[in-house]
Order: sequence, then structure tokens, then C-alpha cells
Amino acid sequence: MTNAPRSLLTARAAAQVVAVGVGSVFLLVGILGFVPGVTTGMDGFTMFGHHSTALLLGVFSVSGLHNVVHLLFGVAGLVLSRGPGGARVFLLGGGAVYLVLWLFGLIVDQGSAANFVPVNTADNWLHLALGAAMIALGVLTRQRVASTR
Repeated sequence: MTNAPRSLLTARAAAQVVAVGVGSVFLLVGILGFVPGVTTGMDGFTMFGHHSTALLLGVFSVSGLHNVVHLLFGVAGLVLSRGPGGARVFLLGGGAVYLVLWLFGLIVDQGSAANFVPVNTADNWLHLALGAAMIALGVLTRQRVASTR
């Protein structure tokens, strides 16, 4: 037996490492949604509702609420990544939330007051991909308990 240092993936569950990564990306996106230049149309930026004309990377609809949700989601990912169970809850639960948001985006009229987040077609496809990817990562990073026999 050797006393070699354990790698990051063996010292922490893979789900924890992935949850930190995903949470960090959400934090970054939440911050960038407030940055002029990275977000275009800031002259029409609103805190709430479908009237915001701001587009993150010139593609994804954002508002103050949308950005705050990204920031909170990022914080949740970092907090829940402290343990493997919490990390999987974040990945699986967060993935489910994004799939529900994808369905919301398909159902709600983008020009209606019900589109309070707001979301556009690009957001919808991103939410589908995020939801599916987070759930897949949550399933793939499940810890296998070794037999003690």
C-alpha cells in the first residue's frame, strides 16, 4: 500500500466536484448578466417582466430577476456541494427545475405578462440542455458503495 496523495476526484465525490463546477458557472452567468457589453440591450434592461430587451451574449433574454436566480442557483450549488448527497440533490433537483422551466418557456407566450423571468427561444433550448445534462451528471456521479465482504 502506498501513501500517495489522493486526487481531487478521490478525495471528494465526483458529484461534489461537478456541483462546484456547475454552481460556479451559474454564478458567473448571473454576474455577466449585469455587465454591459457582455449583455447587450442594457438600455432596455428591467428588473422584472417580459419587457426587458437585455440579451446575455446577444442571445439569451435576461432581467434582474433572471440574473438573481442564476446567482442564487450558483450559491445553492456551492453550498450543497459540501457533501456528496447534497451535490446530487443539486444536480438532480436543479436539472428537474430547469426541465420545468423549459416546459414553462414552451407554454407561455413570450410577449405576455406571464413571461416574468423572461425567457426566449434560445433560453428554452438552453434550459432543456441544462436540465438533461444536470440530471445525467447527477446519475453518472452516483457513488457506488463498495462491498465490505
